[in-house]
Amino acid sequence: MQLLLAMTDHDHVSSWVTALFAALLVGLILCLAMEEKLHAKKSVIAGLFAVVCLLLGAAFELLPFEDVVVGSHGISVPAGEDDLHEGGHEIRMPVYIPAIDWSVIAIIFGSSLFVDITSRSGLFTWIAIKVTKASGGDPLKLLISYGVMTVVFSAVLNNVTAMIIVGSLTVVSLEKLGQRERLLGFLLIEGLLTNIGGLLTLVSSVPNIIIGTAADISFVTFFLKASPFVVVATAVTIWMGARLYGVRRLASEQQREEAALLVASFDENDGIESKAFFWFGAVMTVLFILTIASASVLPYIKDLGMGYVALAFAAIMLVRYKSAADTFYRAIDWDLLGFFAALFVVINVMEHAQVLAAIGGVLKVVIGWNEIGPPDKLGTAAVLLGSAGFSSVTDNIPLAAMLANILGDLNTPSDSPLWWSVVFGANLGGNLTPIGSASTLVAVTIMHKHKLSMSFGAFVKAALPYALVQLVLATLYVLLVLPLY
Repeated sequence: MQLLLAMTDHDHVSSWVTALFAALLVGLILCLAMEEKLHAKKSVIAGLFAVVCLLLGAAFELLPFEDVVVGSHGISVPAGEDDLHEGGHEIRMPVYIPAIDWSVIAIIFGSSLFVDITSRSGLFTWIAIKVTKASGGDPLKLLISYGVMTVVFSAVLNNVTAMIIVGSLTVVSLEKLGQRERLLGFLLIEGLLTNIGGLLTLVSSVPNIIIGTAADISFVTFFLKASPFVVVATAVTIWMGARLYGVRRLASEQQREEAALLVASFDENDGIESKAFFWFGAVMTVLFILTIASASVLPYIKDLGMGYVALAFAAIMLVRYKSAADTFYRAIDWDLLGFFAALFVVINVMEHAQVLAAIGGVLKVVIGWNEIGPPDKLGTAAVLLGSAGFSSVTDNIPLAAMLANILGDLNTPSDSPLWWSVVFGANLGGNLTPIGSASTLVAVTIMHKHKLSMSFGAFVKAALPYALVQLVLATLYVLLVLPLY
């Protein structure tokens, strides 16, 4: 704590005030870690802390309550002088409104709505059953096919949706093939792969969105830098799963023929209500991915941002259900969006209270910060492993949001490995425990639903070898491979 106080900006905020707000930040993290025991939603927890932080921020005169100027533009000034703006107009705005990163909110809201509506077309179920039939019912081919499909679905949809679709199909397929004894291994591996797939694109997971937005990393750059690791980690995880759970090819030709006949009876068209909407959904999904990927270079779109793209595609898809749009609004994860808004408010107050500056000072020491050179490799590795450890016991979103602000305040270059340390650590940390990510929790829930024993300790014991290998690979990748890009 002495080091924390020593690095506080005493000219603006008293040390004890910074310490008080630091304690509130720790309290928020602990409450989020005990979310289930408190029987409270994330939005409620973060909302209460936001209320307290705003009140104390006003009491200690930390927050800027002046009018906000909008519509202004910068004018050139001599080097070394403060930036100047001209034009625009002043508006009265609550201090907590500009504290929220609305671009992140728009991306999450729009993409969630788009995916939810598109899934009604039966597109993703159709893909899943087609993949199952292509495997011929062979256990090893099924593991590889479902593993790759889990990664792709996690990248395009979201981790939870991917786990539900692939996990449900896994149960049906293995039971029909008389391979129920392999169900536990399949579900565990698929749960772990959801977090690897969550690394593939800028919009695959919430930490990616936060870090990518803060670091100004484009969709294409993110994909090109993350995909080599995702390919290797996926292959290694599937190989380990096959070895540890004894998943092999069917031995005889007769067994292979029987398995192929069983999966051939699956009907991929069962979930398709309208062929026209199915093909419309398929085309829109491709266009959505292409538009998101090129949003940084498209005329007009580059100024509106990825949040606009997500909202625009969601609005287009809603036309299909225009008379029942409210059903999709009710399905939105409002708890997540409320949590985000409150979290951004808390972090903004922490910034005014110099808590982030103090943590940033500590982080500088940890990573061996050098203004004229790259950060220390041991420090970069420590950030990755520390992020993973934190993410394994509580939500990775506060971690990503806090570190994004700190690295931004340090003027960290967008190509710095520190950004990627947070991305890899925050995502892969979810594979260390069943509460580390929502998708692993869904995997355990499916196990319990089908009477498969998997306690907290049993999950950690089973998942630890995979998680450790993934983290070692990620560390080597960030330290040795990314700098070559």
